[in-house]
Amino acid sequence: DHVQAMQERKALHTLLAKRQEDLPPRRMKDSYLEVILPLGSQPEIREKYLNVHNSVRFGRILEDLDSLGVLICYTHTKQEMQPKSPLSIVTALVDKINLCKKIIYPDCDIKFTGNVSWVGKTSMEVTMHMLQLHDGDYSPVLDATFVMVARDPENKRPAFVNPLVPESPEEKEIFKQGELNKLRRIDFSTASLLKMAPTAEERNIVHDIFLNTLDTKTVSFRSRKLPPNSVWMEDTKLKGLQICHPQERNIFNRIFGGFLMRKAFELGWATACSYGGSRPFIVSVDDIMFQKPVEIGSLLLLSAQVCYTEKNYIQIRVHTEVYDANTREHHTTNIFHFTFISENEVPRVVPNTYG
Repeated sequence: DHVQAMQERKALHTLLAKRQEDLPPRRMKDSYLEVILPLGSQPEIREKYLNVHNSVRFGRILEDLDSLGVLICYTHTKQEMQPKSPLSIVTALVDKINLCKKIIYPDCDIKFTGNVSWVGKTSMEVTMHMLQLHDGDYSPVLDATFVMVARDPENKRPAFVNPLVPESPEEKEIFKQGELNKLRRIDFSTASLLKMAPTAEERNIVHDIFLNTLDTKTVSFRSRKLPPNSVWMEDTKLKGLQICHPQERNIFNRIFGGFLMRKAFELGWATACSYGGSRPFIVSVDDIMFQKPVEIGSLLLLSAQVCYTEKNYIQIRVHTEVYDANTREHHTTNIFHFTFISENEVPRVVPNTYG
């Protein structure tokens, strides 16, 4: 019973640390986990992971990575004497997922490994790897970096997490990279076009696109012409709607982040498939921001569009928002970026407006 569970969680407030210094430091190996997904040895679980091309559904892998990321963070913050953790650990963002294999086989065991690789005051970066068994050896499939945040038992305010102490020179390098990733994200958000004017280089790109789409016969700012073998960005959209049922909830009675990632990925894949006219393969996932939690009963509106193309590559942006039928308000919950590779070269996508 989620209502009762939330009531019981309130009592855990007393177990929260007042300062980070009060928490025992942890090593990277303290949070290291290995999990086997036995697709080869247990055929009965295969059905859930199978797609129409007889390979593994990547959306399911996103769900598993999200669950594993949370589990690794709970392992890092576990206190010996406490049977229940006072922390609510939620996914803040997916920094990147890079794939080195096009196809994930549905009949070979998969191994996930991961550990906490960087820690701030209330946030943790988790590095995970996925490998698949071939001829008795596990070979790499993907690397993923997630950022998780710790909140109080009711998921209302930030909470402190155990500091991380890197031991070897290699671990110090990994920790330093985590710090650089954090600084890069801060720089990226401050340089957003929603806050800053475009740079000189960006202005030239915008102006070139504008000149290339200008109708030379009329030379009016409003009459535009599509270059050959191109598609207007506006014409690449696909939309979806999801009713958020209790079945997809996490322990905090909100919609599970992995489920949102799977739904966004599948719409993104369908957009890339219809745009390129052939089966697309996922190459990388970047910058998934979790801006707002999604409540049970919400109407989740998903909108995918092609935002960049180059040769066989298609970049898809998926924007998700919740619609509250009572207040008639829309709120952005997530923005996803997926990069696919198509079997054939794809048309160029061309923006029509400044936005």
